[in-house]
Amino acid sequence: MLTGGELAALIAAVVWTVLVAFLCVTLVKLTRLLSEMTKVVSDLGERARPLLDDVASTVERTGNSLDRVEEITANVANTTEDVSTMTALTRSVFTGPLVRLASFSYAVRRVVGQRRALALVRSRRRKERR
Repeated sequence: MLTGGELAALIAAVVWTVLVAFLCVTLVKLTRLLSEMTKVVSDLGERARPLLDDVASTVERTGNSLDRVEEITANVANTTEDVSTMTALTRSVFTGPLVRLASFSYAVRRVVGQRRALALVRSRRRKERR
């Protein structure tokens, strides 16, 4: 039969063997996991390159479109300035003579009105004298 020390050594050897077997199984699973992760990362890298190329071309096209929009905005600003200038010129061309014509018309009406009033006063005076 086994002595106490031999029995303890046998139990320790069995526990050690079970622990090593558990660690081996765990290492095999970890190795498989790392292998799959390597494949996934490699596949992701292969898919990311075309995606990044598409993003770069999209950004470039967007930049070109923004340049065109900037040109259009500048043209609209110039056109607005030209229309404003034309409006001011038209206003000065038409309103100046219209104001003068209105002033002249007012003056003529006033003079005519005063002459009528004066003629009316004179005619009353003549009637009173008779």
